[in-house]
Amino acid sequence: MTLLARNNCFKGGIFLATLSLALVITGGYLAFPAFPDAAASAAARSRGIIQRITEEIAGSSPYIPYWTMLGAAAYAFISIILIYLFFEKTQSPEILFIGFFVISMTFELARLVVPLKSVLPLPATYLSAASRILLFGRYFGLFSLFAASVYAAGLNAQKQQNIIFMVVLASMIIPINVPIDSLVWDSTLMLRRGYGTLLLLVELAIMAITILTFIISAYTRGSRRYIFIGIGILLIFAGKNILLYSNTWITLVPGLIILAAGTWLVCSLLHLEYLWH
Repeated sequence: MTLLARNNCFKGGIFLATLSLALVITGGYLAFPAFPDAAASAAARSRGIIQRITEEIAGSSPYIPYWTMLGAAAYAFISIILIYLFFEKTQSPEILFIGFFVISMTFELARLVVPLKSVLPLPATYLSAASRILLFGRYFGLFSLFAASVYAAGLNAQKQQNIIFMVVLASMIIPINVPIDSLVWDSTLMLRRGYGTLLLLVELAIMAITILTFIISAYTRGSRRYIFIGIGILLIFAGKNILLYSNTWITLVPGLIILAAGTWLVCSLLHLEYLWH
């Protein structure tokens, strides 16, 4: 893929992030009074890595899901602009997929449909459709980071179009086929999906392989920067989990900070790696 085509992808991502931010603000204004009822109707707590600990310390809040959506949209908006500006003239096969991960955070706005249904006459099918869009976004981000690690390991950069197609296809297969209960959601306003434990194990395996592949790339490519890029990817996974899968006030800012720090570490080191190439 040429620099022009890749930069056009980033420009499209900027447009999508801008639209997502505007929709979250507008939708949040309409649905804000309905968040307590939506939270009260939640059938389960989320599976965040620090959810139970923080809930015992600070308790939950029905408005946290909205602020996490707004935080995710703002993160995507700021990050994709910075990626475009700093990599506009720098060729890096990995950065395209890091950018795709950033763009995937815009899909978090789909959770707004749950409280919006209480204030707008939306058909029940909208809940299921929004949940599948949300799942697509999350798997698109996961598989994009995995693709970035494959390029770090030495995959031919000329095959990017094929890899993009495979990432999109893989991200669509799970949301299309997994059963979703449109009447049951957790405390983050994510609808209950089938095969939850199995899919969680698959996600954890892909995360581990992605981080390990980046670290191995440090030895195969003779650059120690990839070890720290792998650490940055770990921070991205941790920050995203803390931000999106918790519903207490004390997780909101730390989750965003860890996510942003991991993204900054990965992008700055990739920029240094390819700056003089």
